[in-house]
Amino acid sequence: MIYSTEVQNMCPVAKGAYHGPAPIPEEGKWVQAKEIKDISGLTHGVGWCAPQQGACKLTLNVKDGIIEEALVETLGCSGMTHSAAMASEILIGKTLLEALNTDLVCDAINTAMRELFLQIVYGRTQTAFSEGGLPVGASLEDLGKGLRSQVGTMFGTKAKGPRYLEMAEGYVTRIALNKDDEIIGYEFVNLGKMMDAIKKGTDANEALDKAKGHYGQFDGAAKYIDPRHE
Repeated sequence: MIYSTEVQNMCPVAKGAYHGPAPIPEEGKWVQAKEIKDISGLTHGVGWCAPQQGACKLTLNVKDGIIEEALVETLGCSGMTHSAAMASEILIGKTLLEALNTDLVCDAINTAMRELFLQIVYGRTQTAFSEGGLPVGASLEDLGKGLRSQVGTMFGTKAKGPRYLEMAEGYVTRIALNKDDEIIGYEFVNLGKMMDAIKKGTDANEALDKAKGHYGQFDGAAKYIDPRHE
């Protein structure tokens, strides 16, 4: 340690009592976090890249400073899906500090990691007041039975109006319109259910029909349109 001449010539003054850091809530306990291994919690966060072309929702389950579970969901950029594949392999098993200082391939994922780090080390996790936190694998519950991200994709123009392309329920196949050409409902396909049925040996067309559903005043509409081709 190198001290400047000014500091060397200073008169020593004793430091008062040391009370440690303020405790933060972690998995139902109040913890004075002094090292990375003192940190636990599950939380979500969102990141974006510099041109804001795409975004990442990242979910981490941290136990004793180690990332035991990572769910990487990306949107808006084709390259991000491959980055997410690599990040899901890179993140697990790292300490929270290692992950913060690791290139996670995509800037949106890196930004999400930064945002999660802030939440976790400040005790703002989803499991701050949940005794024992959540088991590894808990993030998959957000995806539902089909294990697909909750995605909403809508497009609209002043000239032709809105188009529903994908809802949380699934891929939109038809939009129902009333006599004034206003949207009153839609038909969708739950792609997770459809693929599960096909994997079990169901004919693809039959699986498609069984995975369909509709919402709103779909039956008896004045007109139906394909949102991708009309």
